[in-house]
Order: sequence, then structure tokens, then C-alpha cells
Amino acid sequence: MRQILFAGVIGMFLTVIGTPLLIKLLARKGYGQFIRDDGPRGHLGKKGTPTMGGISFILATLIAYALTKVLTGASPSLSGVLVLFLMAGMGLVGYLDDYIKIVKRRSLGLRAKAKMAGQLIVGVAFAVLALQFKDARGLAPASMKLSFVNDFGWSIGPVLFVVWALFMILAMSNGVNLTDGLDGLATGAAVMVFGAYTFIGVWQFQESCANAQTLTNPNACFEVRDPLDLAVVASALMGACFGFLWWNTSPAKIFMGDTGSLALGGALAGLAICSRTEFLIALLGGLFVLITFSVVIQVGSFRLTGKRVFRMAPLQHHFELKGWSEVLVVVRFWIIQGMCVIVGLGLFYAGWAADK
Repeated sequence: MRQILFAGVIGMFLTVIGTPLLIKLLARKGYGQFIRDDGPRGHLGKKGTPTMGGISFILATLIAYALTKVLTGASPSLSGVLVLFLMAGMGLVGYLDDYIKIVKRRSLGLRAKAKMAGQLIVGVAFAVLALQFKDARGLAPASMKLSFVNDFGWSIGPVLFVVWALFMILAMSNGVNLTDGLDGLATGAAVMVFGAYTFIGVWQFQESCANAQTLTNPNACFEVRDPLDLAVVASALMGACFGFLWWNTSPAKIFMGDTGSLALGGALAGLAICSRTEFLIALLGGLFVLITFSVVIQVGSFRLTGKRVFRMAPLQHHFELKGWSEVLVVVRFWIIQGMCVIVGLGLFYAGWAADK
């Protein structure tokens, strides 16, 4: 369990002290945020705030994970490395998008096809590799069965699994990206979900089927390949995001940009797939799902009826235009996210207890 503590503390320490250095570097180069003219008027004052801050917590997470392994003498796991690969790969796609927006002065960033191609390459590579490298128990980092708190049903086969994994990766990445519209909103919400996955990883490790002979009820065990290392990755991400939040909260000194939002979404999807909690992530990350659906509803309504349901989408901007202050929206949305995590963890425990 020292690994989990080390990873979280190191990740937080690195972003707390490293993010100001990144802010100075980005400001010196003039890498400032582009603000939409059709957005809430209060956001216009944020123009020029350094962006691409996701670089900070991506590097902090990778370094925290590596240093934890060195300090504890533990070996990296395939599951942990694959989640980190997915995070970094999606972050790279987001970085290219941010770079083109800011440096090349093209407001839309990467062409839609190029951005999608980058996400597909990273996602397919993760999905294919996650089905390889079985351990002594025959477990790969991912399973071809669907899962909620554990695998259920029949195998969907490798092709459908890759499609399903891609859907999850794209959905979570875009969900975090849409949520990242107010100071600290996406970062704080992500901290809560990574905290939940730290708990889930520890619980799955304690109740692993690998320890079936010592469990009071072997039928209630978890068939997850590397649960403890997934908890280490989640802890590193939680700590890194927590430290980044110090600088990203209102008034934000730096934004995560697509670099950060795509990376966080990829990490969330990777943790869900490798911990066999694929459907549970929709509840644990309930705020991201809610905000994504607000955009779907808004676009669908306008195309079908010519009318808008919300004053503006994503949902957080609707409440801003209703007169809520930015901080009020963020805090109340954090409360919603906290409730989603509590209910999600409750269902996770209930699902385990029901098998006992």
C-alpha cells in the first residue's frame, strides 16, 4: 500500500511546484487560450491565459508512477503501463490540437478527420494490446466480456471489444473535454473519480481470485489482472490533478486544454476497462455523462425543431447565462459529481456483497 501513498503524494508535489514553471514558460511563448466570442461574456477576460496545462499532470503522473516503482522496488504491470500509454497517447493528440490552435493561429485546431484518426490509432493500439500478455492465471489486462462491477454475459469477441473500447475512450475523452469549460470544474471532478478508482483497485486486490484460498467466500472474488497497480495509477492521477487544481481553480492561472482533457478521458476509460467496471464508469463519471448529454440534446433539438432546450450548451454555460456565478456553478456541479461517486461506490460494494 506504500505504492499508493507514494504515487499520490509525488504526483501532487510535482504539479504544485511544477505547474508555476510551466505557466511562466507558456506565458513567455505567448501560448494563451482562445475564447469564443459567442460564449458567456464573463469569459472574455480569460483570453490569453496559458493553456496546454495538461502537460503538467501528464508528466507528473508518469514520473510519480516511475519513482514509486523505484522507491518501493515493485515492478510495473502491463495493466498500469497500458493505462498510462492511453493517457499519454490521447494527451499527445490533444497537444497537437492545442498547438495548432495557439501557435498556428487556427481556431479549430486539428482537422476533424486528423484528430479522429489520432484518437483511433491510440485507442485501437490500447484495445489490441489489452487483450494480449496473459498472466499465469490466463488473465489479460482487459476482458472481452462486458462488465459492471465484474464481468458478465458472454464474450463479445476481439473485433467488437475493440469497437466497444473505442466508444468508451472517445466518449470519456469528449465528456471531459466538454466539461472543461469553467475554472477547475473538470479537474475537480476528475480528482473524485480517480479517488474512487484508487479505492476500487485496493478492494479488488484484497478480494482478488488469486487469493481465493484465503477469502471467506471465493465466489465473491474479482478476476482482475493487476488491481493494485491500477490503484497506484489512479492515485498518481488523483494526486497530480489535485496539485494542478491549486493553479486551475478560479481564477485559473492555467487551463488544461485539449492536452489535459483528452488525456484524463483516456485514463478514465482505461481504468474502467482494465478494472472490469465498464458500465460503472458512466455513474462514477456521472457529471461528464450529464454534460455530454446536454450537448446531444441541444444539437438534436435544434436540428429537429429549430429550437434550443438550453440557453447554451454545454450545461454549465446554461446556468452561467441564467445568472449563476462561475464559482457557484463549479461548486454545485462538484456536489453532483460527488454524489455520483458515492452512489457508484455504493453499487460497487453492493454488487460484491450480493455475490457473497
